[in-house]
Amino acid sequence: MALNELQSVEHSGLGQATRRAHVIGAGPVGLMVAALLQPIEGLSVVLYEKRAGYTRLRMVHLEPYLAADSVESYRDGHIDQDDLQAIFDHDGLKEIIGFRQTIEPDLKALLDEWTLGFCPLNEIEDSLSLLIESRPGSRVQRITGVMSLADVQALVDPGDIVIDCTGRNSLLRDALVPRDDEFEGGENTVNLQVECALVVTFLYDKNYSCNEYCKYYKNSENPNYKFIPSVSRTFYDDDVSCVTGIIRITPDEAELMPTQFRGEWLRENFPEIAASMDNFIARMESETHGQIVGDLDIISIPLNLYHAHNATSRLLRERVESGHPLSTALVFLVGDSAIGSPYFQSISLGFECAMYLAQLFSQPDLDIDEILDLYERYVYKQWMYVYIRSKLIKHHKDIFEVLDDKMGLLELIRLY
Repeated sequence: MALNELQSVEHSGLGQATRRAHVIGAGPVGLMVAALLQPIEGLSVVLYEKRAGYTRLRMVHLEPYLAADSVESYRDGHIDQDDLQAIFDHDGLKEIIGFRQTIEPDLKALLDEWTLGFCPLNEIEDSLSLLIESRPGSRVQRITGVMSLADVQALVDPGDIVIDCTGRNSLLRDALVPRDDEFEGGENTVNLQVECALVVTFLYDKNYSCNEYCKYYKNSENPNYKFIPSVSRTFYDDDVSCVTGIIRITPDEAELMPTQFRGEWLRENFPEIAASMDNFIARMESETHGQIVGDLDIISIPLNLYHAHNATSRLLRERVESGHPLSTALVFLVGDSAIGSPYFQSISLGFECAMYLAQLFSQPDLDIDEILDLYERYVYKQWMYVYIRSKLIKHHKDIFEVLDDKMGLLELIRLY
């Protein structure tokens, strides 16, 4: 159904038994939100998608802690457990894990499967779509069309839930701050540019993993640029690895590059940068006797670390007299709409936020203000963890790139 053909969906305002949830964006996180909310009594879900089908072929790696069945196994899935423990207390994690044990078996089975290794993104999207459509008595209505902020404001009634899953360029994020004579509203986004980089992705026909020693020695002939693969669990179909690596470049170099291109373009236009990538890959192939499957996909992108000051419409609700179109709705930012990090795929974080939001909606004793406050608190904790982890990774990368420069290395080390 197109946007202009939207029919009335049964809903009610605050205090009533049935509430309408608008999920804006039907990527993997939006689909996960819809699948989690679908079984909850008292909710009818409207899912808005701009694409008619799912065509993105890139591989993604979902973190194993998404399928954790205990606090201990959840913590084991994180490389920096001390930071995690400092931010998330044991009882809070216990409640989160407890809710995950109540997730519908069909959805839980998909999560268990996806966390075994790498998986094509469109397979995740297709599987979630099929799951939603195949459930009996589905309360999910799907609408195809491009949404604008004005569209959302026009369709939302008091008491409706709006869940923004539109990603990095969030549709609603900067609309969650009131602007009037008494309150000088500003941007809702804190955006920190960490570095400019090329993100290089390819398939390799051997099971391949790369630790820090591998990254160092395979870059020994790369004096100015380092190709650094981010490979943890690298198997897909048992013997094909999906390898993603980054090469730091300057902002001036980034200005001269298209957003997306192949390896041949890089070799022709920036041969020194391409050599760092090709040297690394040549050593991979000679060591493991494998080869690249297909071509190299390269993206030139500023690696930004960002979050929303307000992840809900709590601030708007406090100033309902301002007449803001969203002040009587319950708005939540999920996934990249709320938080983004440059160094690890954010789908796992989006799924985590989706599960926590569904956990809050599944508790009938919570009032609206409690739900908003708890979700804000949770997203801020996730932001703290993402920030610490991202800055740590960046610092380690900086050290790695000057390991052969003793004075440069000492400048990056802060001893007692």
